[in-house]
Amino acid sequence: MGKKVHNAKARKNLQTIVDNSGVKKIQIDVDSVAGGTGRGSGIGAGYDEANALVLPSQKRATKTVVEKTQNVKILTKKQRKHLQAIVDKKKKKEGRAQLLEDLASVQIPDAELQQYTSITQVQTVGLKRLQTLDDYLAKKKERQAQAQAEKTPRSRVNAIKGAAKRKLLTEEQEELDAKRKNPNIISLKEDDEDESASSCDDDESAAEHSPAPADGLTLSEIDPTTVPVKEDRIPKNKDPKPIAAIPKCSHQTVYVPVNRMDKVQEARLRLPILAEEQQVMETINENPIVIIAGATGSGKTTQLPQFLYEAGYAQHKIIGVTEPRRVAAIAMSKRVAHEMNLSEREVSYLIRFEGNVSPATRIKFMTDGVLMKEIESDFLLNKYSVIILDEAHERSIYTDILVGLLSRIVPLRHKRGSPLKLIIMSATLRVTDFTENTRLFKQPPPLINVECRQFPVTIHFQKRTPDDYVAEAYRKALKIHNQLPEGGILIFVTGQQEVNQLVRKLRRTFPCRPTDQNGDRDHDSDTVKHNEAKENMQKESAEDLKELELEFDMKRVIRNIRKSKKKFLAQMSLPKINLDDYKLPGDDTEADMHDQGDSDPNWDDEEGAFSADDQNDDDVLGGAEVSSMPSGPKQPLWVLPLYSLLSSEKQNRIFQPVPEGCRLCVVSTNVAETSLTIPHIKYVVDCGRQKTRLYDKLTGVSAFVVTYTSKASAEQRAGRAGRISAGHCYRLYSSSVYEHQFMEFGMPDIQQKPVDDLMLQMRTMGIDRPPEQRLTILGALQATPNDAKDFPPAVTPLGKVISRFPVAPRFGKMLALSHQQDLLPYTVCLVAALSVQELLQETGVQRTEDVAPKANKFHEKRLRWAAGGNFQLLGDPMVLLRAVGAAEYAGSRAQLPEFCVNNGLRQKAISEVRKLRVQLTNEINLNVSGVELSVDPQLKPPSDSQARLLRQILLAGMGDRVARKVPLAEIADKEERRRLKYAYNCADMVDPAFLHASSVLKQKTPEWIIYQEAYELRNDDSEKMFLRGITAIEPEWLLLYVPLLCNMRDVRDDPPPRFEASSGKLLCFVEATFGKAGWPLPLCEIAMPLSEKACCYFGMFLLAGDICPRLAAFKRKLRVTPATLIKSWSNLNDKVLRFKRALISKEIHTRQALHEQWASEPNFLLEEYHGLLYDVALSELTSLWPPLPQLQPQPLPMS
Repeated sequence: MGKKVHNAKARKNLQTIVDNSGVKKIQIDVDSVAGGTGRGSGIGAGYDEANALVLPSQKRATKTVVEKTQNVKILTKKQRKHLQAIVDKKKKKEGRAQLLEDLASVQIPDAELQQYTSITQVQTVGLKRLQTLDDYLAKKKERQAQAQAEKTPRSRVNAIKGAAKRKLLTEEQEELDAKRKNPNIISLKEDDEDESASSCDDDESAAEHSPAPADGLTLSEIDPTTVPVKEDRIPKNKDPKPIAAIPKCSHQTVYVPVNRMDKVQEARLRLPILAEEQQVMETINENPIVIIAGATGSGKTTQLPQFLYEAGYAQHKIIGVTEPRRVAAIAMSKRVAHEMNLSEREVSYLIRFEGNVSPATRIKFMTDGVLMKEIESDFLLNKYSVIILDEAHERSIYTDILVGLLSRIVPLRHKRGSPLKLIIMSATLRVTDFTENTRLFKQPPPLINVECRQFPVTIHFQKRTPDDYVAEAYRKALKIHNQLPEGGILIFVTGQQEVNQLVRKLRRTFPCRPTDQNGDRDHDSDTVKHNEAKENMQKESAEDLKELELEFDMKRVIRNIRKSKKKFLAQMSLPKINLDDYKLPGDDTEADMHDQGDSDPNWDDEEGAFSADDQNDDDVLGGAEVSSMPSGPKQPLWVLPLYSLLSSEKQNRIFQPVPEGCRLCVVSTNVAETSLTIPHIKYVVDCGRQKTRLYDKLTGVSAFVVTYTSKASAEQRAGRAGRISAGHCYRLYSSSVYEHQFMEFGMPDIQQKPVDDLMLQMRTMGIDRPPEQRLTILGALQATPNDAKDFPPAVTPLGKVISRFPVAPRFGKMLALSHQQDLLPYTVCLVAALSVQELLQETGVQRTEDVAPKANKFHEKRLRWAAGGNFQLLGDPMVLLRAVGAAEYAGSRAQLPEFCVNNGLRQKAISEVRKLRVQLTNEINLNVSGVELSVDPQLKPPSDSQARLLRQILLAGMGDRVARKVPLAEIADKEERRRLKYAYNCADMVDPAFLHASSVLKQKTPEWIIYQEAYELRNDDSEKMFLRGITAIEPEWLLLYVPLLCNMRDVRDDPPPRFEASSGKLLCFVEATFGKAGWPLPLCEIAMPLSEKACCYFGMFLLAGDICPRLAAFKRKLRVTPATLIKSWSNLNDKVLRFKRALISKEIHTRQALHEQWASEPNFLLEEYHGLLYDVALSELTSLWPPLPQLQPQPLPMS
């Protein structure tokens, strides 16, 4: 740095900017200054000569302007060349448009261009070469013809001589023919006149000029059912346009003809997706993954498999279609088979326990869980060519997992040369879940929107949201049926109980009577079907009436009181009104339907009167609407229920023809919201609610709560009314509730349901995820070490066995532990019964759980099934076991329907239990050697000892569902003690729970229990927890079967641990507690856990000769007593310390661990043991070491 120049700052001559804004703000009043009278005469007397008031109060601001100097960088020669190249390229781009315009101006006109011949049609092989080939082929044919003519029957031909030459000539001829006929080789285009002039008359010449099949196939190898689509030939006088390269995943274009009926074809042509068939198939052929969005009713579910079948995707492999519900899988399979005029062997379905899949199946409909199970055995799905995931917007558990797995399977199949197409079909409401998910698809798959030709639907909201939405739905159905034109009615409610209640009320109000058959009516087949359907409806209505009369005797009295009141009112003299004096009101449907002041009618007609069990609705439906009801005979209403637990035969009735003169009315849960399109629906009554199962993953408690649906579900329900004509949707809630309390979309099932079985299934497939706590408790996954943050859980051998069974992991463990004491038949039956929902009919317990057990007419019979001893302690599972066994016996004698009715069993559930028993039996016979298990219809009940073992097996599977009775001695409040007299404390729960009223252990109330299900019922202001599926257990079993949830405090020295020779383990008494709450357990004897103390005790018994009897002879020559090893001062002896450290370092505390160590290291403990002896030579020990042969481990016996 140089010397500083004198006055350097001033020499710079910097430019400055003076800020005079402060001076400009000063205002000078010249007149006041001029009118001043002198100094000191006041404010208005003028200013003195100093002008002090005119000066600014602050110093003016001065800014220095700094000039920025920019140093120009001198470019190198290489950089200048690079920049010049960039400039030249930009200039070329700017002049490209002008160049194209200049070329177009001098281009040959199209009329003149058509007179030229394309270069692809010009001979380029050469005339001499072509002539040589023709001569060679002609001479070869002459030689072959001459050789064939010279053959005589007496001549002897050597079959071996010349074989290689003949083979070579044949190959050369085929190669030459291929070259001449291969369209990829440029050659002369043969003219029609030349062909006719040079054609030969013989058959060989005609065969030579015939076109060869594509891909080298002979005519016999081509499937006669497939017709290849020929591309349009390019005109001879036109230059062909360049064709874009076909992607690698393209599909060979073929057409498989389908013989459909004319009526079916006409109905198909009215579907919106038929207009998009070409676009849909082109997109599928060119892309491995495609998303198709379309509203319900567009025909995508039934028509897309037919498109793929006609395109040849089902020639060699199967087209798979998944549905989230069983009802949809069965219905769609039958519908597609009917439209394609194919048998059920070719278009089949497969759901759990049911299916008609055959080797000839080409289109397979199935539930998503079935496909998930197939991926476990065949990860790449090699037998499928296309997988269609239908109703993906519902976000079911298995559909979400399938989307993730198939997004990885599709690229793997493409790499192996066997492409798999994935088609995701979703409603337009939630397409962004798939198109904008970059973690699933790196490149967004193409989206095809299928417009649905839906008629407009008018939405009607309530002014107020009623609390009793079932009664309000009944009122709306009455108004629609009596006041609105023809059209089917679809009513949405929350559950099966509400469906049956509403169906009974509507059937009694509008009974479907058989029509009069006297007259000139033709008794055709349709009339017979209608009459049969009406008779079935009457029978069902009569059965429902009998059930209701048994259940509601008290309300019959109320009905009689109301009838007497009506008779009294009828005797009163009322003024007569002439209706001709009044005008008819206008047709205002919307005003009639939204009139809140009206209420429903109540006639005197006995058959049309309300049922006796409808007291609440009768209060709502007063007599204000009697005048609006027709006075003549009422039109019958064909009322059908629809819910998931309904049998398949009754579910299919919604697709059958409606009896003549009746209006269709379907009362359904959210099953009819998607997947199924019910015909002839014009009016929809939406209660806006659904029964949601809220699952707590920490406690495992399920709470069934009636909540509002989402806006997406409301739109789906409303769309059902616009299929055949303009419809109406009557929402039983206000618009304010819809806007502020309805979510946009429902929560996915994977976030609100237990996924234990899915976690184990994915882990068995090799997909690493953090371990689920319940799977670790069951022993299916290894426990996570304390010092490991990201620990990939390994599947234990027990977990691999569990994953093979198609049941929940807890039930799979029960099956895996039952291979002793002849327990497998009972465990299979028990697991099958526990896996099926609602096997028993709980008629006495509906909404209020405090109903006495005697109210259930089947309760006493179930108490007899589980009476006394371990049968009673086995509890509710014993009832299921006896019910399934008795039903199996009744089924073998063709008495199953009567048995189910007389004993309160659901026949559909019994059938599912039997199918699951057969499936589990087959799995056990395949996977377990030496077991021949069968479904015995005459299975005897278990013995008392077997019932005790079944209690222990249930505890092994339900270890995380243990409850203890509330200790009343710890409660001081007398009122609280009375309230919690029969309450139980559950692990990981704060609130107490109560036993279900239908449990056979309700009166016994054992101290310790396990339960199958904990659920919460919520009323207006109260919440109550209930336990179902109760089994009594002994608390000392917890340490043996659920050790991971037990906290062992200390091993008791009194009584001291002992060695059990049968198991080869140490047994000790421990003080322990259970769960996070620390419930104290009684003092019990268990296998001594691994610790230094356990190794010392094992060494003591080893020196005493209890473990190895051959060492008992050296006990007298020990330098110390065996009990020295457990003393605190034993570490002072070096030889004893070496012996103890050898055991502790190898963690030897069982006989099996010792034998395994000796198998790998035969001289283990030889020197240490020799150091504890005196007067014994090492050679004497070496001759017998190791002292015992290896023993096989024995299973732990159940107490």
